Amino acid sequence: MTPATHSTLFPQVPESADAVLDGLDPEQREVATALHGPVCVLAGAGTGKTRAITHRIAYGVRAGILQPASVLAVTFTARAAGEMRGRLRQLGAGGVQARTFHSAALRQLQFFWPKAVGGDVPRLLERKIQLVAEAAARCRIRLDRNELRDVTAEIEWSKVTQTVPADYPAAVVKAGREAPRDPAEIGQIYRTYEQLKRDRGAIDFEDVLLLTVGVLQDRHDIAEQVRAQYQHFVVDEYQDVSPLQQRLLDLWLGDRDNLCVVGDASQTIYSFTGATPDHLLNFRTRHPNATVVKLVRDYRSTPQVVHLANALLTQAKGRAAEHRLELISQRDAGPEPAYVEYADEPAEAEGTARRIRDLIASGVPAGEIAVLFRINAQSEVYEQALADAGVPYQLRGAERFFERPEVREAGVKLRGAARFGGNDALLDDAVGLPSEVRAVLSDMGWTSVPPAGSGAVRDRWESLAALVRLAEDFAKARPEATLADLVAELDERASAQHAPTVEGVTLASLHAAKGLEWDAVFLVGLTEGMMPITYAKTDEQIEEERRLLYVGVTRARLHLGLSWSLARSPGGRAVRRASRFLSGLRPGSGAMAGRRTAGTVTGGVERGGAAAGASRRRERRPARCRVCNKTLTDAGEMKLMRCEDCPSEIDEALYERLRDWRAEQAARTRQPAYCVFTDKTLMAISEAVPGTESELAGISGVGRRKLDRYGADVLALCAGEGLVDAPDEPSEGAAKNSSEK
Repeated sequence: MTPATHSTLFPQVPESADAVLDGLDPEQREVATALHGPVCVLAGAGTGKTRAITHRIAYGVRAGILQPASVLAVTFTARAAGEMRGRLRQLGAGGVQARTFHSAALRQLQFFWPKAVGGDVPRLLERKIQLVAEAAARCRIRLDRNELRDVTAEIEWSKVTQTVPADYPAAVVKAGREAPRDPAEIGQIYRTYEQLKRDRGAIDFEDVLLLTVGVLQDRHDIAEQVRAQYQHFVVDEYQDVSPLQQRLLDLWLGDRDNLCVVGDASQTIYSFTGATPDHLLNFRTRHPNATVVKLVRDYRSTPQVVHLANALLTQAKGRAAEHRLELISQRDAGPEPAYVEYADEPAEAEGTARRIRDLIASGVPAGEIAVLFRINAQSEVYEQALADAGVPYQLRGAERFFERPEVREAGVKLRGAARFGGNDALLDDAVGLPSEVRAVLSDMGWTSVPPAGSGAVRDRWESLAALVRLAEDFAKARPEATLADLVAELDERASAQHAPTVEGVTLASLHAAKGLEWDAVFLVGLTEGMMPITYAKTDEQIEEERRLLYVGVTRARLHLGLSWSLARSPGGRAVRRASRFLSGLRPGSGAMAGRRTAGTVTGGVERGGAAAGASRRRERRPARCRVCNKTLTDAGEMKLMRCEDCPSEIDEALYERLRDWRAEQAARTRQPAYCVFTDKTLMAISEAVPGTESELAGISGVGRRKLDRYGADVLALCAGEGLVDAPDEPSEGAAKNSSEK
């Protein structure tokens, strides 16, 4: 593969261990090279945490410091684990185990069960809800569909918090949890459910963790065998660890400390499942010698989105808020977030669909747009509105891509064509890999034009279209690739659950959107009672709802819409009001929030053993407006060291002289004017009016090279002196010069 055909979807494997570090920012590089002892990475949304930890593993493996088989990386979803395996494979570290907690535990349980217990491992329940329903019936307790789901969730919470049935009522009170039924009834159902499992020789997913913990606690020989296998551990999304998962992690580690954890307390949104950020927040207490790295450079979102996200958390309370990370956008400025109020829910859905259609018409791919809501029941009205607008969509949380029937069938057909393509009439006129794939899939119903409307036919077409696009990208990256090579790539992706993108607007709950990102995000239904949800009563529950909205905001790269409706249906009473979380953020709702609070954590590195709150390396602090002291995230504002709309002390006459001088320089060197100095840099100079070379060098946008070339002229202009004509200079490429602006 040559650079000319290189694809970001199929990147080249780095040539060396050092090449793995290329492109990492200073803090990410600190993560990647901190390979020994406990490491805690506090990573804000969009700061490249997955990039940092996968490059850390790959660098250790490629440098010969870590053996691939001795590394266990664990996370919380099969999708995240699959993405991690895919990235490690692309970095040349394919032998590393990247799994969910449950997957890693199940693998160990299946291997050691005959030795520890004897016989076959009990049957694993795929869905416990049916057995919970039977347990309730045996207890003569009637549950409707929603109650059945909620009681099942209570049983799951009890097990991950290691609460036995008899202790459930007391545990609910202690946790301040609102039970969906009488706690005594739920405890009775829970006890009967456990008995039914034992009678039928079955276990559930929580049992997998409990039984693995039991085996490792009781059998020291097995625990030592596991520890001999795995020497280094990486835990992603550490803020979501439950007490049971932490206990399993402790048993895996033993008395060693080669552990790297990554998390963000401000993204703790699963406490209802037993997750707690306490393990992340207490990491330095448990491991006093830990290296702590803070990632705050946001590469995902524009300054406008980042400012809203930061402002949202300035109003937060509680321990997680005290350790919040203040993000600093690394992107160019974009549009301001749009706040829209609608008369009713159908109007909100139709308005959102129109805005989405306009974005698609302007060039934003449908697959780069998402509509996010608080609960899944809100999706129906948006499905209908998008279908009416002719906009394709997909529901997040549906069947995994590689498990879809049409994708499996396509895999069989492509494998057959790769094996016997010479005798396949479908391929007679096909030239090149993409053409061959289109020919094979056309026999399954793929066409170059999508079918009208929505439903199963459209879903099937979207799956096949995703395979066609994958083949096109694969061929661009590897022009010599054959159909057999593509089939091998699909097999590896299926194994890693590394699915291609399906082209359609994503409809998802805020919880399901965690870990994902889009160019455009619409946060809908932001009313009191929905955000925060009506059953969030305690301060802690309200703060988790705020964090959930924060997660939604930080999914957006460029476009962000926030909307709410005053009534449920057309003609209904307009009794709703916008979410309290938007107060002070949306126009007309009070002063804009955004000031930095005392607990805000900035980026940087703290070495193990440093005094509390101290750092051996100076922490990089966010730029602040010299007028109002607000955090600056826009690159242009940071040049000026003030907000765009704060009062300016610019010397207008000097600014005009500098602009005239810049035009002459640009004409002389035959390059764009901004390659000499940008407007923002000229404004900064005109406001500061530097009198010395060191003062001029301190202005953002004036590097050493430009100081040497233009410094004397600029200082003379600032002093009101005349200039000596300079000889013509040879033209330089604008790209080379623009890198210094």
